[in-house]
Amino acid sequence: MTMSHTNSSGGSGSQVKRADSPEPSCVSMKSEQSMPEPLQFSRGEENSGLRTDRHLAVSPEPSCVSMKSEQSMPEPLHFSSENVPSDPESHLVDPSFQTTSMIYKTLERCQMSRSVVSKENSVKKRNIDHIFKELQQKFISLVKNELNTFKKLLSRDCPACLEGEVEDEDRREGVLEITLHILRSMRQTDLANKLQSKLAPACHHKLKSKLKEKCQRINEGISGHGNSSLLNEIYTELNITEGRVGEVNRGHEVRKIEDASRKMASQERPVKCNDVFKPLPEENQPIKTVLTKGVAGIGKTVSVQKFILDWAEGKANQDVHFIFPLPFRELNLMKEKKLSLVSLLQFFFPETTDLKPRHYKYHKIMFIFDGLDEYRMPLDFQNHESLVDIEEQTSVDVLLTNLIRGNLLPSALLWITSLPAAVSQIPPKYVDLVTEVRGFNDPQKEEYFKKRICDQNLANKVITHIKSSRSLHIMCHIPVFCRIAATVLEIMLSEAESGEIPKTLTKMFARFLVFQIKCKSQKYSGKSDLDFDQTRKSILALGKLAFKQLEKGNLIFYEEDLKESGIDIKEVSVYSGVFTQIFREDNELHLGKVFSFVHLSIQEFLAALYAFIKRKVLNQQTNKHFRISKPPMTNFLNSAVDRALQTEGGQLDLFLRFLLGLSLETNWTPLRGILTPTERSSHSNEETVTYIKKKIKKSICPEEPIRLFHCLNELNDHSLVQEVQKYLCRDGDHHRRASLSSVHCSALAFVLMNSEEELDEFNLSKYDSSERCLPRLLPVVEASKKAVLASCNLGENVCEILGSVLNRENSSLKELDLSNNDLQDSGVKLLSAGLKSSHCKLQILRLSGCMVTKKGCSFLAEALTSNPSHLEELDLTYNNPEISGVKLLSAKLEDPHCKLKTLRAEHGGGIRIKPGLKKYGCDLTLDPNTAHTQLCLTEKNRKVVGGEEQSYPDHPDRFNAYHQVMSRESLTGRCYWETEWSGDVWGADIGLTYKTISRKGLNEDCGFGWNENSWILICFKNRYSVQHNKDITTVASRPPSSRRVGVYVDCPAGTLSFYSVSSDTHTLTHLHTFNTTFTEPLHAAFRVGEGSSLCVCKME
Repeated sequence: MTMSHTNSSGGSGSQVKRADSPEPSCVSMKSEQSMPEPLQFSRGEENSGLRTDRHLAVSPEPSCVSMKSEQSMPEPLHFSSENVPSDPESHLVDPSFQTTSMIYKTLERCQMSRSVVSKENSVKKRNIDHIFKELQQKFISLVKNELNTFKKLLSRDCPACLEGEVEDEDRREGVLEITLHILRSMRQTDLANKLQSKLAPACHHKLKSKLKEKCQRINEGISGHGNSSLLNEIYTELNITEGRVGEVNRGHEVRKIEDASRKMASQERPVKCNDVFKPLPEENQPIKTVLTKGVAGIGKTVSVQKFILDWAEGKANQDVHFIFPLPFRELNLMKEKKLSLVSLLQFFFPETTDLKPRHYKYHKIMFIFDGLDEYRMPLDFQNHESLVDIEEQTSVDVLLTNLIRGNLLPSALLWITSLPAAVSQIPPKYVDLVTEVRGFNDPQKEEYFKKRICDQNLANKVITHIKSSRSLHIMCHIPVFCRIAATVLEIMLSEAESGEIPKTLTKMFARFLVFQIKCKSQKYSGKSDLDFDQTRKSILALGKLAFKQLEKGNLIFYEEDLKESGIDIKEVSVYSGVFTQIFREDNELHLGKVFSFVHLSIQEFLAALYAFIKRKVLNQQTNKHFRISKPPMTNFLNSAVDRALQTEGGQLDLFLRFLLGLSLETNWTPLRGILTPTERSSHSNEETVTYIKKKIKKSICPEEPIRLFHCLNELNDHSLVQEVQKYLCRDGDHHRRASLSSVHCSALAFVLMNSEEELDEFNLSKYDSSERCLPRLLPVVEASKKAVLASCNLGENVCEILGSVLNRENSSLKELDLSNNDLQDSGVKLLSAGLKSSHCKLQILRLSGCMVTKKGCSFLAEALTSNPSHLEELDLTYNNPEISGVKLLSAKLEDPHCKLKTLRAEHGGGIRIKPGLKKYGCDLTLDPNTAHTQLCLTEKNRKVVGGEEQSYPDHPDRFNAYHQVMSRESLTGRCYWETEWSGDVWGADIGLTYKTISRKGLNEDCGFGWNENSWILICFKNRYSVQHNKDITTVASRPPSSRRVGVYVDCPAGTLSFYSVSSDTHTLTHLHTFNTTFTEPLHAAFRVGEGSSLCVCKME
């Protein structure tokens, strides 16, 4: 303890450190003065037997001074002539002797008091020892008894003790808590979890029984009306992967399915349904909140149901003691109520009434909130008040936000499911793991159909038919659509039903609707004939409901929604009973009923059917929907196309496809009974098809044409696709020379996106390698794992759209090659914006020969700082990064947080900043020792002329039969040079050869292009051809007027390209590219006929 005295001037005085005492001293804890001031003697000597220093205060035993006294010691004695004692004889006594005598008496009293206190403390100590000895014996006995009970529970399959069997529940919980803590410290977690479950309150077992009964069956149709099956018998494991909250993909559900269909074989981590709360082995952080997203009907709710069933049956997640499933659609019904978390749970789960508030904190609890997209109250995480008391009443939305934020029951687990468009309602900081349900992969589809259809031969027929239609095959990633397809195709392929087998979505849904109507008629009237009027009335009523709610974006409806659409609440059971697989009524809720269509696609089909029959409903909403200026069907459909394209995220895409499909007379064949004769009117779709093609041509957004091609598919128009397929069937090198129109570029994207082959690699150079075509092919780039865009004349403008691809959550791109494009630093800056994104998963980036300087290196370094987790290889060869740029990026190789492993920056220099292929320019000269004797070399061995015999000396490298000559310089790395030729009769040959080519004799081993050691471009005034190993191919029957030829070789890559160089603008026009593997040193090769000449141009 330190005491400080401060003088009046503000300075710090001396400090005195008090000695510590092992026992409480006699000094009063309340006194104003711990010790008296030292005795002051006016005269005489200090008694040597008396110590007056501060050590007097230190005592190993309690002193005699009262702990409650106001003063620890008497005031100091002061002697002077003015202080006369009351005793008249006292003046005869020496004052110093009197003072000493008083002190001795005081010390004697203190010693006597200390002895008394010591005896009392000794008695107390013996009493405490006795008490604690008895306490220890009883505590050990209590713990032994409880541990024996615990051991019995764990050693055999006996039921847990009921609450009534324990006299003092608090006592057991205390011992249990200590036991669980010790078991877990011994790493006996499973044993601890089992013990805690065995000793959970009785309501734990009641809750399990209730949830098991509720979840063990799944209705194929509707509760109370449809046929139910045991979930364990028909359940097919779904494809679930780890995802991210990320950006909100607001595209149509079908578009998301199409994206998912291309990602089934991706490298993303799969997650089993029962393992969503288990962290990876390399991750130590526990997972508290899981957000699972997926499109409608993909299987989120069924996954939740299977998770709960496995828990209730004791198969999985037994460390969780209570699971409370609370669907958002049910919570909507409590929006006006004020209640606490405890009362909310007791309302939905009466079995937990006996659960005490402390149990919620003591046991492991999980909440499952299914269907965030269906919740109609705001989740205001910023403004909702903070709540920590589970017994405090408030609104449901406040309870939810506090549960998610971790204020209420911080240790509870939360599982939330949602459509992708609604996940942004939960701030990412409150989510530990995001998973995505992607439905069935291809093997799981087949497994489902074989489980669903008993006749395996028939099941195989269904699978074969599904595979024959790309659109149906994609939709079968949705389990609900698999059920629809199984219902229709099982009947139609079993010879019990005649008619064309559906291959489009419109035909499939039309047939499905008809089968439901027939089932209704046979079930309720026992007749096969339909009551057309009643059926039409029912369909239109459901269609109106579907259309109205589609406008609002609602997938679930309540009684007020049905009233708004003119459906009598008293007759609701008729609709849900009649159309058991179309309209669903949920009667198991506590506060009311909730209605929905079995799937969003069914709602959209019925909405389109209603809009088609009642076309006037669209005219009534001119400002919000389709502006229709004329009554004919063509104008109606064209206006529908316009409106759908204006809708954000393509939310009306499937509705439009159904609407267009319904315009075909063939699709109305099964629906004749629904329409009256005046409403059925055939018309030609040619004008609508033409209108859609014009929209494709004018489209700016790359995804929009693909949406429109699906519409053409529903209209049975495949002309553009067939034209592109013919283009793809041509020789590979012809693709590079054929310039595709914008419409055909979009058609190419559609064909590639819907190909059954997985998009592992997309190489733009195989098609129209132009900057104009690439934007329409961006969806293909995004869906590919590897995109090769090298040498495609791309500029910095392309980098912005490529950056947006990298920034997309659904991008599959892992490798991007942009080599040999003049991107420059400005382009790298735009590209780096995408690299910075947390969504970017690019692992390899090649920017070789892209005119990058140290400034571009700084942009790349910033991107690696922002997103260091993915990029592993960076190629910056043939640029000019300078030492500072290389040093900046090399630091990332040493950064333990950065994944970058390989950085390439060789072959740099100022020459690499030249545009185009000139950055690889090399000066070549002709080797006189190789020149045939009828070739004349001039202009410092840069020009060769064929004709007169030359007097060259004999040399082993000289060609003695063919009029050929080679370059003196060998070619390595990347090289580019240009030659100019002349000659109307023989022309000239330009190419490459290995140095080891034979020189003597008129045989194929010596002639350029006649063997596997040489590659040439044959130049004549009326055609250009290429030749290798005797194979000759014409590449231009009408060569350009310019006779200047550019040659580019990338030796490591094995590519040799020939270009025609315009004489005025110096523009390169690609002629042909050889792709091979070079195994020996290369030299430029030239052949010149009589009267022809060739000059190697000097590179500037």
